[in-house]
Amino acid sequence: MIPRTIFSTEHDLYRQTARRFIADEILPHYEQWEEEGIVPRHVWHAAGKIGLLCPSVPEEYDGAGGNFLHNTVVIEEMARVGATAPTFYLQSDIIAPYLVHFGTEEQKQRWLPPMLSGDVVTAVGMTEPSGGSDLQNLRTTARRDGDDFVVNGQKVFITNGHSADLLVLACRTNDAPGAKGVSLLLVETDTGGFHRGRKLGKIGCKAQDTAELFFSDLRVPAANLLGEEGRGFYHLMTELAQERLVQAVRAVSSAEAALGWTIEYCRDRSMFDRTLADFQNTQFVLAQLHSDVLAQRVLVDRCIELHVEGGLDAVDAARVKMTTTQLQGRVMDECLQLFGGWGYMTEYPIARAYVDARMTRIGGGSIEVMKHIIGRSLFREARS
Repeated sequence: MIPRTIFSTEHDLYRQTARRFIADEILPHYEQWEEEGIVPRHVWHAAGKIGLLCPSVPEEYDGAGGNFLHNTVVIEEMARVGATAPTFYLQSDIIAPYLVHFGTEEQKQRWLPPMLSGDVVTAVGMTEPSGGSDLQNLRTTARRDGDDFVVNGQKVFITNGHSADLLVLACRTNDAPGAKGVSLLLVETDTGGFHRGRKLGKIGCKAQDTAELFFSDLRVPAANLLGEEGRGFYHLMTELAQERLVQAVRAVSSAEAALGWTIEYCRDRSMFDRTLADFQNTQFVLAQLHSDVLAQRVLVDRCIELHVEGGLDAVDAARVKMTTTQLQGRVMDECLQLFGGWGYMTEYPIARAYVDARMTRIGGGSIEVMKHIIGRSLFREARS
């Protein structure tokens, strides 16, 4: 195996903490959470107590002042056991950076400490029923009325939608076309005019609560504007590189875990007076998958390194997100096949990992959007 060199001793110790927490607080209860479709709040509090939430938030807001490598450790350890919930990555790696980079001092002081402790769970409201990945054509509106914005509209596929206390909402605050009219608002979910719809039934990631959200004359103080009015789309794009890298980290870590489960199963499974591991077909399949995953691991680690240094751009993030999530899907499919009928049974982790993996080719921008971004960049580079 090619050794990983991006982590320090501090990160290794942090990994031990995360691994113990997941073994003690998540795995024993995960099946129940999948049945209920939501994770209890006390789990967020427990994670906050030992520093697993928002570890890269600066110290002046009660954070540990770490870097994305600390976030990576938590993402990898969750993926290693096939847990897609609690969605710590959403709070730590997607929403907290919006506040750190674009929030006012008052917004940071008010919201970041309770996000770190787990007292506040957050969600981000981007996707709409008619728009999907097309964030430039949002229909949810926020019209200025005195010291407030009045919000009307609908969002869908919102992770943490039923448990969130605070929502980063993308909406249209003026009639400018396309991206120019989009702004971000911090919406407190106990406000009148905010309505949670049904829990959406999903084929995978069942422990994540995913909801429709509705806004009917919801009044949001103008002081809750996050960043500059009319530049919300650009704020979103600034953070999308990290969001897509998160998906890549999850994808390659999940693929590594699936390979480990499959190798162990094939070593022990008897067939025709031999083990599955003795068959050349098994060895060839796993050799190919192992080599492909190792190559993606090296790419992901390099992208993490670039991101920590501030050098990962949106196109490279799209490239790594596309290739890792596509590989994840292939690994899950071929590994499940080696389990035979048992691979189709939910008592085996490969079954859950198989259906959970399908989401990563959609979340953070679909594969088709990634190809569009990459393709445009190729022709821009050719012209220059």
